[in-house]
Amino acid sequence: MSRFRFNTIALFTTDNQKMVDFYCDIFGFQTNWNGLDFDVEMHLGDMRILLFPRESIEKMTQQTFTYPSGINGTMEISFDVPTFADVDKEYDRAVGMGAKSIMKPTTEPWGQRTCYVADPEGNLIEISSFNK
Repeated sequence: MSRFRFNTIALFTTDNQKMVDFYCDIFGFQTNWNGLDFDVEMHLGDMRILLFPRESIEKMTQQTFTYPSGINGTMEISFDVPTFADVDKEYDRAVGMGAKSIMKPTTEPWGQRTCYVADPEGNLIEISSFNK
C-alpha cells in the first residue's frame, strides 16, 4: 500500500480573482480567500484546488518558468456527474455562465458522455459520465 494520497491540484495563475469567481460561480467551489492573500484555497466536497500566482511560484523556487498561452493542453481537471443528461445540462450551464466551449457533449465509443470547457486561464475542464 502506498504512503501517498492524492491531495490537490494547484493552478498557476495570472488573475486569482477571475479564477475564484469562475470556479465558485460555475462549479460551486467555496473559499475563505480575502482577496488580498497571494494564494487561494478552494473546496468542493473533498476536492481542493489551489490558485497560486505565477510570479509567486517563480519567486519561491527562484526559477523562471514558461507557460502555455491560450488553451492549456498540458493537463485537465475532470468532474464526474451522475448521468449523460447531467453532462449536457452542466455543459450548457457552464458555457452560459462564461466558460469557453472546447468540445460539445459527445458520447464516445467507450461509453462515456463527455465535454470540455476552459477556465479563464485556458485550463481544460472535462465534465463526464458513464451512466445513461
